[in-house]
Amino acid sequence: MEKEKLLELLEPQAPDEILDVIRDEVSELHPATLADLMDQFEDEDILPIFNTLDLEQKVAVFHHLSESTQQHLATTMRFQRLVKLVSLMSHDDRVDLLQSLDDDLKETVIRSLAKAEREDILRLSNYKEGTAGAVMTSDYVWIYKENSVREAIKKIKREAPDKETIYTIYVLGENRELVGFVSLRELMLATLNDKVEDLMTTDLVSVDATDSQEESADLLSKYDLIAIPVQDEAGRLLGIITFDDVMDVLEEEATDDFHKMGSVSLGKMTLADASISAMIIKRLPWLLILVFMNIFSGAGIAYFEDTIEAVVALVFFLPLLIDSGGNAGSQAATLMVRALATGTVKMKDWFRLLGKEVLIALGIGILMAVAVSFIGFYRGGIEVAVVVSLTMMIVVLFGSLVGMSLPFGLQRFNLDPATASAPLVTSIADIGGVLIYFGIATWYLGVGV
Repeated sequence: MEKEKLLELLEPQAPDEILDVIRDEVSELHPATLADLMDQFEDEDILPIFNTLDLEQKVAVFHHLSESTQQHLATTMRFQRLVKLVSLMSHDDRVDLLQSLDDDLKETVIRSLAKAEREDILRLSNYKEGTAGAVMTSDYVWIYKENSVREAIKKIKREAPDKETIYTIYVLGENRELVGFVSLRELMLATLNDKVEDLMTTDLVSVDATDSQEESADLLSKYDLIAIPVQDEAGRLLGIITFDDVMDVLEEEATDDFHKMGSVSLGKMTLADASISAMIIKRLPWLLILVFMNIFSGAGIAYFEDTIEAVVALVFFLPLLIDSGGNAGSQAATLMVRALATGTVKMKDWFRLLGKEVLIALGIGILMAVAVSFIGFYRGGIEVAVVVSLTMMIVVLFGSLVGMSLPFGLQRFNLDPATASAPLVTSIADIGGVLIYFGIATWYLGVGV
């Protein structure tokens, strides 16, 4: 369906039979597809289109809308409709929505909800951002271990329509402690008089509410789970983290790592929604730091003024050489940050990878040195060619080792390896490149400083 066709629902003169056809087509669309269409509309058209949907469609489509569109709808729709929508949303989604609204509207909506919903929202909102508790949902099915299969199935049938997932049923003890789980398939294949405790699996994979989101995502991926239970310190079941929630976490983490590699972090903002002032504030600090770091490059050039005056041809190769070191360092840092993020490389691998990187960088450096030696000979003769070649080999080695080691060093001190951004690595490589280049030139050419 095209965007323009959907807008026909707002035409006051459109014949009823045409509108009925469009509504039928809309009802057959997947909620994610319809949400993609609605995200393309101008603000003034979003709410009228949204209001043409039935309540079940609204809840399904709202889940897939962008955060900015969700906020627009929440702040423009009638209050009672907002309360009804929130009450029908999945438990974790409604917490995310309410936390994105201003405090007054958030509190008013919460006060208008049923007591059980209020308590659920407040409990889920108490967990620190970035923890498993912050992304879990209390929308799951549980049974007691003493239940029979007949009792369990009866409870599941009663609760299933309102639950996010029913494929894994969590089994609790008398104090609500998590003691195992049973699959829906196992229950369906068992006899009705069987006891749940005879069917359940007790080999649990779970996380604490205070564990990181990344740890939850790693365990879900490692054990191929649909959902992972979240417990408190006493082992009581608090909620579950589903696979789709983990996908959102992984997307956020990957985006954040990409931003950090560019020395900028937008947090919860998106590039489209961030204001000009916010973007300036987010991007300026690291740029200022890097400006002052590059003063050292200027100081290095000033220190070797005599060398430069003696062999002016050296200046021609300065950008080429220091950029090569920075580029090699950025490559190494990118590979290492990603490897650390995915867990394919550990701290214990540093020494082994250091030796490997030395060989790789030397191989790259020698080949690049051979390539640039011809230009050096053409521009300044054999002596300049030797200086440029030696420098190329060493700056590539230096930049690569900085790019590989910096993420390891940051992780060693419990800092995010992604902070080893390309601009930071490049700036360090630039400073080293200037000192290496003119140091070799001064030594080899015999020019006094």
